[in-house]
Amino acid sequence: MAPENSESNGIIVSFGEMLIDFVPTVSGVSLAEAPGFLKAPGGAPANVAIAVTRLGGRSAFVGKLGDDEFGHMLANILKDYGVISEGILFDQGARTALAFVTLRSDGEREFMFYRNPSADMLLTESELNLELIRKAKVFHYGSISLITEPCRSAHLRAMEVAKDAGAILSYDPNLRLPLWPSADDAREQIMSIWDRADLIKVSDVEFEFLTGREIVDDETAMSLMHPGLKLLLITLGEHGCKYYTKHFHGTVEAFTVKAVDTTGAGDAFVGALLCKIVEDESILEFQF
Repeated sequence: MAPENSESNGIIVSFGEMLIDFVPTVSGVSLAEAPGFLKAPGGAPANVAIAVTRLGGRSAFVGKLGDDEFGHMLANILKDYGVISEGILFDQGARTALAFVTLRSDGEREFMFYRNPSADMLLTESELNLELIRKAKVFHYGSISLITEPCRSAHLRAMEVAKDAGAILSYDPNLRLPLWPSADDAREQIMSIWDRADLIKVSDVEFEFLTGREIVDDETAMSLMHPGLKLLLITLGEHGCKYYTKHFHGTVEAFTVKAVDTTGAGDAFVGALLCKIVEDESILEFQF
C-alpha cells in the first residue's frame, strides 16, 4: 500500500542509463530468428525510479539521453509516471542507447546492445545536477555507468556528493557482460565501489559471477559484507531472497506467480524495498 502522504517522503534518486529495449514479437526464439520486435522503455536505474513512483514514493532520474525521438520519448515516459526530470540531459551528438533482448527456448536471455557511444556514456561531472543529488534520501545506481569515461567519473562524483549530503547509497550491479571489455574487467570495476554502498542487491547469477560459488551459502555471502554495509540482499528468483546484516541473516520466500517475463523483476524488487526504507524510519536508520 502506498503511503498516505508520499509528498512528505524523501526522494529516491536513480543514476545511470535509460534505453530502448527491443523485444521479439514471439517468445522462445533467438534474436536472429525473431520475425519482428516491439520497442519498450528499459534501463535498470530508470526502471527503479518508475517502480518507486508507482508505489507512491518520490523519485528522480539522473542520466543522459540522445536528443532524438527515442530520447524524448523516454524522458516523457519518466515524466508521465511522475519521476522528477530535473536531472535528465540530452546529447545532440550521440544517440539514445538501444538493446535487443530475447528469452530463448532454453531459458537463457540473449542481449545485443547498440552503444557506440550512446548518450548515457557521455555524461560528464560538470553536467550533474548536484542540487538534485543532494536532496536524495536514497541514491541508487548500477555498474554499467562505470564502463567508460566520462560517465565513470560522473558516477563517482555523484556518489560522493550524495554520500556527503547524508544519502543512503543503494547499489545493484546489474551485470551485463556483453557491455564489458572482459569478465575480469567487469568483476574488478563492480567491486571497485563495493565498499561505498550502504545497501547492495545482487542476483544469484551475479553472486556466482563475483564469488565463483554456484550455491548461495551463508559463509560466502557474509564474506561480501564490508564494514559500512548495512544490508546485503541476494535474490533467488522463484525461491525468494536471502538477506544479510552484520548481526543476523535469513530468507524470505517468494510469492507464487505465473512468470511471463522476468526482465525488470529485480528493478521492481529494488524499487519496492527503497520505498519501504524511506517510509519506515526504523528501517531507514538501519537499527539492526
